[in-house]
Amino acid sequence: MSRRPLIAGNWKMNGLLSDGTALAQAVAQGGKDAPCDILICPPVTLLGAVKSVLSGSAIQLGAQDCHWQEKGAHTGDISPQMLVDVGCSHVILGHSERRADHGETDSQVAQKASAAHQAGLIAVICVGETEAQRDAGDTMSVISAQLDGSVPQSATSENTVIAYEPVWAIGTGRTPTAQEANQVHAHIRAHLHGRLGDAGTAALRILYGGSMKPGNAADLLAQPDIDGGLIGGAALKAEDFLSIVAAAKA
Repeated sequence: MSRRPLIAGNWKMNGLLSDGTALAQAVAQGGKDAPCDILICPPVTLLGAVKSVLSGSAIQLGAQDCHWQEKGAHTGDISPQMLVDVGCSHVILGHSERRADHGETDSQVAQKASAAHQAGLIAVICVGETEAQRDAGDTMSVISAQLDGSVPQSATSENTVIAYEPVWAIGTGRTPTAQEANQVHAHIRAHLHGRLGDAGTAALRILYGGSMKPGNAADLLAQPDIDGGLIGGAALKAEDFLSIVAAAKA
């Protein structure tokens, strides 16, 4: 099965109104007729403004997190329904920075993903090992445990994207070889086979999310089980992000 690549930009905690809308406009202009799907995930303060900029384009809008409740006494949190209301189609969940900085557990990620599914959002669920876990040879067992704990029973290939982000490669400029990254992607696909079945695992998009940049994007995206990228730093420069978009071939 041919999976259409997805290139997602995670802006993290970057961007004010002026530069954020300018970046979105540049991506919208340069991303016309792209050989892949494009997703932009700005900070929540920019969601409305970026949605307006993207109006009329095929570029989709995503958020960087959500709560598992529809509403209530959760100061500072955003519900999946609020994200849908502002125009989001996707939400990133379980990013390693959320797991590390906010102590998010696999169980909480699964709760959030289930709530996102119920609201009609596509959940981009992140998994990945630390450097110590990698050096100990525990990469595959760590990934398997995270998948078991973080991917809810509601997950399908239509409402879920998996992002493999080796923690040791995020923002460091270090990356595994394209072949090493593909081995983990293939493991993720095989591990989810029992839950999703033949058609589901064949259709599931799995993104690479550890320092993908213009210089290594083509090699990574050429691998058979790498279906796109979750881009951090390179997503903050339109030229770099669009170079990665151009490297994705359906």
